[in-house]
Amino acid sequence: MSPEQFREEGKKIIDWIADYYEQIEDYPVLSQVKPGDIINSLPDAAPLQGESIDDMIKDLDEKIMPGITHWQSPNFFAYFNANTSFPSILGDLVSSGLGVQGMLWATSPAATEVETRVLDWLADMMNMPEQFHSTSSGGGVIQDTASTAALTAIIAARERVTKFKTNEDGLDKKLVAYASSQTHSSVEKGIKIAGIGRANLRLIDVDENCSMRTDLLEQQIQQDRANGLIPFFVCGTIGTTSSTAIDPLPEIGKICKQEKCWFHIDAASLGTAMLCPEFRHLANGVELADSYSFNPHKWMFTNFDCNVFWVANRKELINTFSILPEYLRNKATESGEVFDYRDWHIQLGRRFRALKLWFVIRHYGVKGLQFLIREHVRLANEFENWVKDSEEFEVVVPTTMNMVCFRHKSDDAFNLKLMNTINEAGKIFFTHTKLNGQVVLRMNIGQTHIEEKHVKNAWKIIQDTARELESNR
Repeated sequence: MSPEQFREEGKKIIDWIADYYEQIEDYPVLSQVKPGDIINSLPDAAPLQGESIDDMIKDLDEKIMPGITHWQSPNFFAYFNANTSFPSILGDLVSSGLGVQGMLWATSPAATEVETRVLDWLADMMNMPEQFHSTSSGGGVIQDTASTAALTAIIAARERVTKFKTNEDGLDKKLVAYASSQTHSSVEKGIKIAGIGRANLRLIDVDENCSMRTDLLEQQIQQDRANGLIPFFVCGTIGTTSSTAIDPLPEIGKICKQEKCWFHIDAASLGTAMLCPEFRHLANGVELADSYSFNPHKWMFTNFDCNVFWVANRKELINTFSILPEYLRNKATESGEVFDYRDWHIQLGRRFRALKLWFVIRHYGVKGLQFLIREHVRLANEFENWVKDSEEFEVVVPTTMNMVCFRHKSDDAFNLKLMNTINEAGKIFFTHTKLNGQVVLRMNIGQTHIEEKHVKNAWKIIQDTARELESNR
């Protein structure tokens, strides 16, 4: 494909994407296909001869789109935000076009230095502690997901506590990590991958607001020490997946400092809210953290994947992950004057992810991003008030930011039937969790193009469907 052909065919794809967003509300939000429908519509073997873009677009429409659940629909209220935006798509397109392998500063200086600058911008925009800036002891790096960020923190914490002598004298078998029972499952997965083992992860019970109980954390740490074990890692959360609960970070941070544990904060979901000064109290205690991560690909209108991972002491990351084979040696690295981000995480190769974040921040500006976050919080508060005012439904836990946890006052079976009936109809899509053993419905409000009319329509569908189901019982 020549540049001229690429120009012509690329315009078709841009038009196709723009058309998709203009028509997105016409699609059922949840894909309606059955297992095997998509794979059975595709040829058993690859084509021997090249095919046209027009044929590919035709198959996109006819074979691929039926199997898409529309995460960017303003009627998508499920799971968590997974937003993109047009400036992000364009930034990602430029990144794909450049095809940069940004493992070292030397392999593309701009890929490294734009990332450093953009993450310092973000640190300023969110009023993060000085140690998370590149001009201080720490700094930021873009990971793919919060799961990888947690694993990175766990491995660095392991190496720090063992003084980089893991496996000597069986130290790794004595290490113990802590998280609340509401912490994202990626921490458990990371503990397994890092060789600590599930048996050495303590899940601490939560209070009535689903926040970690620090009295139980302290008791468990002392008990483990008495048994000859070595506490080394604690994860606190800003916005748990089930209910957006906030852990008591200042108290956890003090315990970590006293017990010499690595303190990691997972703010994957709600971290973007720190753009707004009025929400920054949720991050009180962040100054005590060794590491902190949040996902712009959740609520900052930046397409997947893009996780921001800040550390207070970058040397601990570099000492953990740096291995320099001869074929990667170069003058810039040896000068010590540059960041080689491949030493800041698990993977060697890395995309130019900072470009899409750079595009988003420059397009919206700080005030534009703040406006969208505040609007989503306002809409969530509106929805919460509607639930409180109703006779059939109740709010289960106080709404923290942009997600409302609610349920019909009937039993669990009715709530699940209500949700499944609505989702199968395809007009909106939302999901559930369990809190205190009870089925709870989750309304997550934060899509890029959502408006109040979409939230009002969702509430009407929920109410109407519930009344219809009740009348048929």
